[in-house]
Amino acid sequence: MPVSHDDPLVLVCADLQVEYLIPGRRHVILDGDVTIIRCLELLALWRSNLWPVMHLKRIAEATWFNPSSRLTDWIAEAKPRPGEMTFEHALPSAYSSSRFADYVSSVRNLRCVLTGFSLDETILATVIEGFHRSHRYQVVTDAVACRQPGTSEAAVYRQSVVDVIANFATLQSSAELIRTSGAVAV
Repeated sequence: MPVSHDDPLVLVCADLQVEYLIPGRRHVILDGDVTIIRCLELLALWRSNLWPVMHLKRIAEATWFNPSSRLTDWIAEAKPRPGEMTFEHALPSAYSSSRFADYVSSVRNLRCVLTGFSLDETILATVIEGFHRSHRYQVVTDAVACRQPGTSEAAVYRQSVVDVIANFATLQSSAELIRTSGAVAV
């Protein structure tokens, strides 16, 4: 479906932070390397076309997520560039950032394409809260990941989260999004 100037498509990179890639950390994402490659492909596409990009950064103040630690830094390759929007959020939903909530509420017909980490926290909470505000989200299913639960059923857990998200957002693969990117004009 072609996108017009009245219907901007914004790439939202959720919590692409070092914390999630450090082995032994509580929130480590074991398939993070595969996910970050897909996120970087989409980020490169958006940047090369000068399309809008938002970055979300989790800054929760808890013993397991120390905001003064270097672990909350951006993953180097995904670090925001000048002109790209950044929003820090303390709670799982990006809407816990009043700046984020104000921005997405002020842009008419905004469509957000979500990629990144914290599928079972940031992405899930943001999509549900956005749905209740009549905001439109699209989740790139192979460019999102969640921390591994304490079970051997990580793939089942991840798929269950994606299935829940499908009730509140459109699901799409990165290949499909890249293939149709010629129709994206913002």
